[in-house]
Amino acid sequence: MKSTLTHTAPAKPAPPGPLEAFERFEKRAGHAGPPWLRALRTSGISYFGELGFPAAHHEDWRFTTPSVLAERAYAPAPRPDVQIPGVASLSLVPDGELEAHRLVFVDGHFAPRLSRVLPLEPEQVVTNLREALEFQSSLVESFLGRAARHETSAFAALNTAFLEDGAFVYLPAGRELAAPVHLLFVSSQPGVVSHPRVLVVARAGARAQVIEEYVSLGEQAGFTNAVTEIAAGPGAQVEHVRLQRENGASLHVGTVEARQYKDSRVLSHSVSTGARLARHNIHLRFEEPGCEGVLNGLYTGAGDQLVDHHTIADHRSPHCQSHEFYHGILSGRSRGVFNGRIYVRQDAQKTDAKQTNRNLLLSNEATVYTKPQLEIWADDVKCTHGATVGQLDENAVFYLRSRGIGEARARRMLIGAFASETIGRIGVEALRARLDETLQAWLAEELAAPGPLPLPHPPGLTT
Repeated sequence: MKSTLTHTAPAKPAPPGPLEAFERFEKRAGHAGPPWLRALRTSGISYFGELGFPAAHHEDWRFTTPSVLAERAYAPAPRPDVQIPGVASLSLVPDGELEAHRLVFVDGHFAPRLSRVLPLEPEQVVTNLREALEFQSSLVESFLGRAARHETSAFAALNTAFLEDGAFVYLPAGRELAAPVHLLFVSSQPGVVSHPRVLVVARAGARAQVIEEYVSLGEQAGFTNAVTEIAAGPGAQVEHVRLQRENGASLHVGTVEARQYKDSRVLSHSVSTGARLARHNIHLRFEEPGCEGVLNGLYTGAGDQLVDHHTIADHRSPHCQSHEFYHGILSGRSRGVFNGRIYVRQDAQKTDAKQTNRNLLLSNEATVYTKPQLEIWADDVKCTHGATVGQLDENAVFYLRSRGIGEARARRMLIGAFASETIGRIGVEALRARLDETLQAWLAEELAAPGPLPLPHPPGLTT
């Protein structure tokens, strides 16, 4: 009997799943940090084991393909071995245009040589989370993991399980941060995931502006799973700007959870232009009376991009206000998803909540799924919501052309006005000006091209 031996190439090992990756992470870095942090990480992976990845039959994910996220490698990104040149130049607003505290993170790891903290007043803290965990452990423990609900969110649970570094901003009562805090998160390595964590605490009467910016170095696919927690004490004011500008091959999941207390004000801005798939979960929770929250967003899509925003304004106390404005501009075969929820609990009388989602489609193949929702259990409230999906108003174009304005310029003016409504609400002047400037330059270039209007990313808004 003659036998033959067939030689085959060894199978490529499958990327490690989250549970296996956590075991490796525990061996490498799991014992670093105080005991309470290790317990928090363990809680995160335990809840993820119960929740698992969301599936298409889950209502919150039926328009976004979660399997794309579940198939990715989940090995945490190692710290880069060498200094990466050119990282600072990736920012939309460079040092010369914005005087700010600047913390730079590469693949989730703090890069001190690229960072700069301006002089601070006593008790104010602007630092990376790893250092804060070492030197201010009890202060961090009081707030970390309190707003972000890893018990109910699979991706927040993953971020908590692999929590290693990020940013910590702390303002004592009555203090105002003189300059904004600019956090630049750079994705540089393919096949890994980074889990940056941002914790912003503003005590009673404190004021701060925080900018998070996510970019890519090169065109290789990366995955970012970021979580931001905001605690706004009585009378505090926090303006938070989130810029997602990663390359078109990347995957991005971002979670923002804010808890507000008596008479506090939180302004949340989301500008999303990059990533192959971008999912943003933004949740404001009004714990005490007199709170005000503003949810403001602008998103663009081109090619096969998918950008998804799920927002919640949770009114738990009386006399609170929430105002929501989200605008989308989509072209090519891109898809946009907006799901905005307003919860008004039984005790939240005298609530004033408004929600608007407007979408502009620049091609016949672009698609938007919009779902504004109201859930009201109180009887003395003012709540409105609405959504629109459409194309440029040709009558408006004709009107401008009848006044001697060329067609390309007329379309540029209308699209620019549509986007500037959200950009204009950003309180950081240098950032607002840069966004508007690059948008106008991009519109001038694209509308000058013959044929149907595409919508690639504005120059300076992607890497």
